[in-house]
Amino acid sequence: MATFESVRSAYAARVEEYVAVVGGISHVTDADLALVTRWALGIEGPVLDVGCGPGQWTHHLAGLGIDVEGVDPVPEFIAHATATYPDERYRVGRAENLGAADGALGGVLAWYSLIHIAPERMGDALAEFARCIRPGGGLALGFFTGDERSPFDHAVTTAYYWPIDLLAAEVTAAGFAITHTESRTVRPDRTHGALLAVRRPGDE
Repeated sequence: MATFESVRSAYAARVEEYVAVVGGISHVTDADLALVTRWALGIEGPVLDVGCGPGQWTHHLAGLGIDVEGVDPVPEFIAHATATYPDERYRVGRAENLGAADGALGGVLAWYSLIHIAPERMGDALAEFARCIRPGGGLALGFFTGDERSPFDHAVTTAYYWPIDLLAAEVTAAGFAITHTESRTVRPDRTHGALLAVRRPGDE
């Protein structure tokens, strides 16, 4: 099982390769770009791009006029993002400890940034999101989905497939109401999943 430290080290060692292969907004599918853009434009208040990597989503959302900040546990990614997009805000941080006040955020984007979290720890990240997002605020997740919740050999380090209904149950238990889910096959052995949710009132 991959640990936080091993995941961070694995990405730190492959930053340039990652950026070249998937690290630009031009690498994003039209469907994903449209979905996240629509979601972000409906958010009121600051957005945190959790697991921002080299910063492409943060930069895209800032260009839409969103008050957004990118956080990532890999300092090398933050250095790249800061150098590439100097007008945006980036800092080192992690999903389980966002460094934001209770209810301070309008939304959290976690696009493929929870894929390496062991299933038994997923609740920790979602609870932190729920703490920081105000009632009525939004959550957008991108992930790999499958028929079973199981690990697989991701190109960087171990990641996990999540059936949409199981991940939706975790998100609901954390204090959110699911508003949208979707999936599509992106290659023979990979299926993309997306989930949008709203922070329920009264669960603070």
